[in-house]
Amino acid sequence: MSGFPLPILDTSRLRLRLVAPEDAEPTAALMTPAVSRWLASWPSPLTVAMARERIAAARALAEAGQAFSLAVTTRSDDALLGWIMLHRAGDDPRTATLGYWLGEAHHRRGYLPEAARAVVPAAFAWLDLDRIEASAHPENAASFAVMRACGLTFRREAVMHAPARQRDETVHVYGIDRDGLTPAGPPGTARR
Repeated sequence: MSGFPLPILDTSRLRLRLVAPEDAEPTAALMTPAVSRWLASWPSPLTVAMARERIAAARALAEAGQAFSLAVTTRSDDALLGWIMLHRAGDDPRTATLGYWLGEAHHRRGYLPEAARAVVPAAFAWLDLDRIEASAHPENAASFAVMRACGLTFRREAVMHAPARQRDETVHVYGIDRDGLTPAGPPGTARR
């Protein structure tokens, strides 16, 4: 990782920055049942207090170089749209798990593919990774479209525990290795 705080990533429409305490209230408001249903560890309702705890934990993990959770915001006014996260895998610190979500009002506008195309190449450098993986329910076509947009391909089917629903669920796992990145120029610009 290149140090704390993380650089800010700008894309044509978005600014991706480390989640901050002031994101707690909008995070809680955006986490509706329709969003939570696709996320293993994001319950609904999500209270502001729960969002504050999650943000504090995310910032501590970023400072330790173990993960980063970025607020997906508009460049024009820094309005929170959702989150995009990468966490080192517990069993392999050279692999990270990619996760993301947007509030319902921001779906189907191409924001997540835009954000993921900027984050994935940066994450390899920031966390010094060999591989990035992401998973989703087999029915979550929108999530698979995001994965494919940033170069991830199907790897395997797996069962994972979803603490938000307190049950095990089948997922499809996609991944990309560092050497699988296509050098197509920077999808976003990083700055400090």
